[in-house]
Amino acid sequence: MANRGKFIVFEGTDGSGKSTQMKMAGKFLQGRGISCILTHEPTDSPFGALLRSCLTGRIDTDERAIAALFAADRLDHISNRVNGIVKHLEEGVTVLCDRFYLSSFAYNGGFVPLEWVIQLNTPAMQLLRPDLTVFLDLPPEESMRRVARRGETERYETADKQKKIRENYYKLFERFGAQEHLVIVRSEAEKERTQANVRKAVWSLFGGRNDG
Repeated sequence: MANRGKFIVFEGTDGSGKSTQMKMAGKFLQGRGISCILTHEPTDSPFGALLRSCLTGRIDTDERAIAALFAADRLDHISNRVNGIVKHLEEGVTVLCDRFYLSSFAYNGGFVPLEWVIQLNTPAMQLLRPDLTVFLDLPPEESMRRVARRGETERYETADKQKKIRENYYKLFERFGAQEHLVIVRSEAEKERTQANVRKAVWSLFGGRNDG
């Protein structure tokens, strides 16, 4: 059986550069002989499609329903027999994921009771925890400037919500920090500078083998 792959999660507020940094980290690992795939939440499954409709406002629904959909999408993402995260990890593939359960706690848990959101996600936490979570930190003002450049905003993309979500993340780090393998990286204006710090954290999981 192949050695189990690593599970690396990228977290952050909107506009923090998660997707870009994850793609850059994936290319870095592949260039050093690490087999890896990139994925994201919401997923591309029917659960994820429904969630994206909720987040963009095409479907108007309650925050509790969104939290429950995220939990369902995540469980399928983890355990799907065709393309689930665990399947890839057991095949020796490293999985890089844009958002995981900390996003649910920081986002949904800011607008409905946090303990209920944690309870919803407990099965996911029992099934799979990241080997590393990279949190890309960005002040809410800069977050909104970056979001504004995209031209369209989603459910949580207001200055007040982004400020609250960032504060929630740091409260979660205090609460779960001993259980999570967490690295905080400042999201710099120069993405290469951010990536250098991301690579340092990610590569440490592999003991620096083949590095050079």
